[in-house]
Amino acid sequence: MKKVSALLIGFALLLTFQVGSVFADSKMDGVISDVIGTPYKMAGTSTRGFDCSGFTSYVFNQFKVSLPHSSIAQARMGKKVAKDDLIAGDLVFFNTSGRGISHVGIYVGDGKMAHASSSKGVTISSISDSYYTKRYVTARRIMSTDTYEKYADDPSDEVDGGPDVD
Repeated sequence: MKKVSALLIGFALLLTFQVGSVFADSKMDGVISDVIGTPYKMAGTSTRGFDCSGFTSYVFNQFKVSLPHSSIAQARMGKKVAKDDLIAGDLVFFNTSGRGISHVGIYVGDGKMAHASSSKGVTISSISDSYYTKRYVTARRIMSTDTYEKYADDPSDEVDGGPDVD
């Protein structure tokens, strides 16, 4: 039993220290993990329910970055980023309707994105899943380097495991 426990703890630590992954303890990861499982709601922009662009707008708003509530409008913002150069916090866009950009998610590292799925609510998916690979359009970097380092890359200020101590 000790070996199994040690193995599980080791695996958890490995996941915790992956740079730029959804398991990292950055401020952005904290905001995203707080809303995982929130149901999908067409035109939703709150923790009662999100659509895809409502979710991305909500997350970025927590860091004082304003995004329009439209995946097409969000795709016109920031700087274009090659798929191979994605970093946590970049927006990734997909054509899921057959009529141009119709879905957006937030790249969280390790080939994954957080997004509001119409079937699963807020979830993490691999951008290399065949569904998303076929529909990938572009990616945009919305945050400046300073904002990225402050929110998406820096560890959270929150301390887990107990009450606040002054």
